Amino acid sequence: MNAPAPRRMKTYTAQTGYVYQYYFVGQRPALATAPESPATEFVFDVTRDRKTTYAVSIFLQPTALTAWAAAHGRPLTAPEQYAAAKLRLLAAFDEIENLHAHERHFVINAENIELLLADLGLE
Repeated sequence: MNAPAPRRMKTYTAQTGYVYQYYFVGQRPALATAPESPATEFVFDVTRDRKTTYAVSIFLQPTALTAWAAAHGRPLTAPEQYAAAKLRLLAAFDEIENLHAHERHFVINAENIELLLADLGLE
């Protein structure tokens, strides 16, 4: 049996001054009972002290995908959807000083997807 590939830990220095380490755990359809549903949930494990690790979920709603496709004439690819989720995670690091104590569910919707992806130069 093959051993699982090690997770690729990434580091991000937030505007709050904290240095976060994180890795992508995976994605799945959001639970039907989740307030963010329907959505695709991207899950990241995060730490800022290398001792306490906690999950952060980014919910990519279908309305965001529809709005982006309508504005650009094509759907977002799977890697671009992951990029949007990762950029929302980094924005959370920048916006919230104590992420561990905060509710760690963030949404990508029709209102914020353009802003999140603006710096990538996607057409």
